[in-house]
Amino acid sequence: MLSIGECRLDARVVDITTLAVDAIVNAANTSLLGGGGVDGAIHRAAGRDLLRECETLGGCATGDAKITAGYRLPAKHVIHAVGPVWGGGGHGEADLLASCYRRSMALARDAQCASIAFPAISCGVYRFPAQQAVRIAVSTVIESLQQKPGSISRAIFACFDDAMFRLYESELGNVRQAPPSKPA
Repeated sequence: MLSIGECRLDARVVDITTLAVDAIVNAANTSLLGGGGVDGAIHRAAGRDLLRECETLGGCATGDAKITAGYRLPAKHVIHAVGPVWGGGGHGEADLLASCYRRSMALARDAQCASIAFPAISCGVYRFPAQQAVRIAVSTVIESLQQKPGSISRAIFACFDDAMFRLYESELGNVRQAPPSKPA
């Protein structure tokens, strides 16, 4: 676990659809109408009402996010973040992925969420290299907390397996051990 200001960050191997938090982030596609992996699991667990609300949103651009109710999920909200498909790294993928995390944090703050859980956005069928994605996820969430502290007091990185958990634990450990940055 890592503390940034008033917020605790940690990683755990868990089914994100079971977390009783204010918001879970969905690794969505641009249609927001469900898919495979985390996206499909969230839609199945939330029920048909989630799909009905998503149908009214008009999709979502890559790098952006939109928020809905959680319906049958224990989470109050679902933040649908559309990550980039990995194309070799020369197509702005890192910036688009970071944007997903920034937008998700902004939407959570706007909704007065105290807790948020993230999956490993773009690390499944979108093939983003996991180690790079984890670095982007952790650094962007920390940057967001430092720049705009707000209501968020807990951020969870929900890992789908032990290998992903180890990557997050390592990255959080690197941040804990880094010397504090000096003000400019």
